[in-house]
Amino acid sequence: MSSIINLEEVPVTPMKRDPAWKHVQMFKNGKKEQLKCIYCMKLFNGGGIYRVKEHLACRKGNGSICSLVPKDVRFHMQQSLEDSGTKNIKKGKKQKQQKQQKKQKIEEEVMPLVSNQVDENDEVVDARVGEGMSKNAAMKKRKKQKAEEEETMVSNQVFENHELVVAGEGMSINLVDAHVGEGMSKNAAIKKRKKQKAEEEETMVSNQVFENHELVVAGEGMSINVEMTKNSTPMHSTDIDADSEAVLAVEKNALGPKGFDNDIKTAIGQFLYYVGAPFDAVNSVYFKQMVEAISSRGSGFECPSQHELRGWVLKYSVEEMKNDVERCRLKWGRTGCSILVDQLTTEAGRVLLNFFACFPDGIICLKTFDSTEIFVPAKCYELIRQIVEEIGVGHVLQVITPGEELYAVAGKWLTDTFPTLFWSPSAAYCIDLIFEDFGNLEWISIVIEQARSITRFVYNCSAVLSMVRRYTLGNDIVDPAFSHSSTNFSTIKRFVDLKHKLQTMITSQEWMDCPYSKKAEGLEMLDILSDKVFWSSCQMVVRLTAPLLGVLRIATSELKPAMGYIYAGIYRAKEAIKKALVKREDYMVYWNIIHNRWERLWNHPLHAAGFYLNPKFFYSIHEDMQNEILSRLFDCIERLVPDTRIQDKIVKEITLYKTAAGDFGRKMAIRARNNLLPTEWWSTYGGGCPNLSRLSIRILSQTCSLPMYKRNQMSFEQKVNSGNFIVSQHLSDLAFVQHNLQLRQMLTSKEQNFSDPLSFNSIGMVEEWIRPSDLLFEENGSSYWMVLDPSVNSMLIRPSNDEAEELGEGFDDDEIFNYGK
Repeated sequence: MSSIINLEEVPVTPMKRDPAWKHVQMFKNGKKEQLKCIYCMKLFNGGGIYRVKEHLACRKGNGSICSLVPKDVRFHMQQSLEDSGTKNIKKGKKQKQQKQQKKQKIEEEVMPLVSNQVDENDEVVDARVGEGMSKNAAMKKRKKQKAEEEETMVSNQVFENHELVVAGEGMSINLVDAHVGEGMSKNAAIKKRKKQKAEEEETMVSNQVFENHELVVAGEGMSINVEMTKNSTPMHSTDIDADSEAVLAVEKNALGPKGFDNDIKTAIGQFLYYVGAPFDAVNSVYFKQMVEAISSRGSGFECPSQHELRGWVLKYSVEEMKNDVERCRLKWGRTGCSILVDQLTTEAGRVLLNFFACFPDGIICLKTFDSTEIFVPAKCYELIRQIVEEIGVGHVLQVITPGEELYAVAGKWLTDTFPTLFWSPSAAYCIDLIFEDFGNLEWISIVIEQARSITRFVYNCSAVLSMVRRYTLGNDIVDPAFSHSSTNFSTIKRFVDLKHKLQTMITSQEWMDCPYSKKAEGLEMLDILSDKVFWSSCQMVVRLTAPLLGVLRIATSELKPAMGYIYAGIYRAKEAIKKALVKREDYMVYWNIIHNRWERLWNHPLHAAGFYLNPKFFYSIHEDMQNEILSRLFDCIERLVPDTRIQDKIVKEITLYKTAAGDFGRKMAIRARNNLLPTEWWSTYGGGCPNLSRLSIRILSQTCSLPMYKRNQMSFEQKVNSGNFIVSQHLSDLAFVQHNLQLRQMLTSKEQNFSDPLSFNSIGMVEEWIRPSDLLFEENGSSYWMVLDPSVNSMLIRPSNDEAEELGEGFDDDEIFNYGK
């Protein structure tokens, strides 16, 4: 334990160029340096970077393997190890070639003597190679010739009835050389071998000529058969050149799987470029399924036609999605669902309304409407009413829309029509408005502009961006979030997280030697990153807004329903602001902003009931729960449970919940308050209060906002611009499939999504942070993307895996509860 405490982290210098250095931390333990894997945190006592590379490549033998290393990093390390092995092999081959050249020189000096000796003793030679020579003696001679030629590594060999295998993968070339007759004299054979050797050394071709035999050459499943009959004339030089070019072409493509993989990847890339697909399309699970399906089929696969894709393939996909919707309906009887309305304005100015149904096991897209010409409260109300009736009024607990007045009016009409459901403005929408108001405060806007002056310089100069990414271990200093306003504060937080790494960069010799550090923008960046006032202001901004960013992630998360946590999240945000500013006149400025935007949700019955029914929060309050919260719970009971007899039973069962009677008081139930989801807790221990338990599960299963998902406008633009009914219906089905495939991937993907600020999908959120300033220089290709170093995300800053669990216990500040009454 003491050895771990004494470890002192030291920076990895740019001189260490092995790719594995980007995935380790280096520590100094006395005079000894130790390396630590940034994924599994294994500490290496020795073995150097090569041992770490084997660890990351998951290569067994010299130590443990890393079970947490990302797939792309593991593959990169495996390739690096293979390249290292190839270099060692080449070094060994070079030594052998030098040895071979010495032997060849001796052979060239001795060969004329042997040839003269054969000329003088022709009869002896004829006797040795003639028909009288025994078969065994001939075979022995051939074996001896083979051994000698393999030892000297002579690439061109002439022998009869034998096989030469050169490293390869399944490509064979059969050459039947019949013009070397059985009666050829030894002298003629020697001369032919010398002539062939000279020709083939000149053309650097590895073709080998031998009688009645097969030569296997490195390749990838291709075979070339060249046959010469006994009666044919000798091969002309032009024929040899043609065959040599064919073999060279084969060898060029026979560099192993990597060469063919590059060809495949290039073909995929060119197709995506042609259709205008975003680069991250390859991250889709459906892209990977497509590649695996094609590769498993092997050769002979026939690509689908456009008529098949728009015909039976699309029809099959539509039916599959509709079947998913029907399977979801079976679960709504127990958990209920929320209808969410998402407004999308296209580049052409069309207003589209997307309708979703959200429940604990997922989210599905129901329909899409173009409401550009009829964007009024009455039409919105009518569209939502139709969706509610299609799903079934008994299944719907709430309808969530954006917070504009138009939707508030439609929501009021809706709750009058259906007295058993609630209307709610989107929690994410309201939090975004809070961030917008915070950003308009003068001192915060100054901090944001100072940070933007840095990012606009960095993200418009490739050399500087590459340097920043190296020093920040692959992290971007711009962090795209839910919207423009939230991106402002997530990026300020990223600055604070990377403060020391950024300061290390601007004080490094590398930065001082960089020509861009002398530019006006570079000098301004140096001044800002060295300014204590800037950093103290950033830290204060983070203290005021980081809890709200956490609430935003809770509200838009697809991992768990947000209803049981959103009320506690806003409480914690207010509490953090109060602790940061202390003085009431100071923190009331920010509380007033929150109250102005959140008032309708702070007093919303579902949000208050979710807080009351979450056992983790309920039992952590030392005094009685606030009367206002209990009153909101009663509102839920009266609206969601129309049967008065069941209402009375629920009220009685609340007493058992408050006193932790029956199974609620078991030690297992007490421990599970912090371990189980609220719905699972009620399902497990709420058997003694069946009516309250049923209501609790339905309330705690609801969301508060639409999860973040990728909005693809292509099919929508085509749909609204089409005047043909059949085409519009066809595109409507395409949009239905497209939305649901995207939502399905969002729910099934276990990998966190980290957006590149320079990606096409993020550009809208970060435009103010990366657009060039008026004075920004552009020279010597400084903004050319090809000079960017590949971004190796070796140690990404990740948000908490579960913001809800970090809300903690204890809610005893009456001022927070009672504010605004």
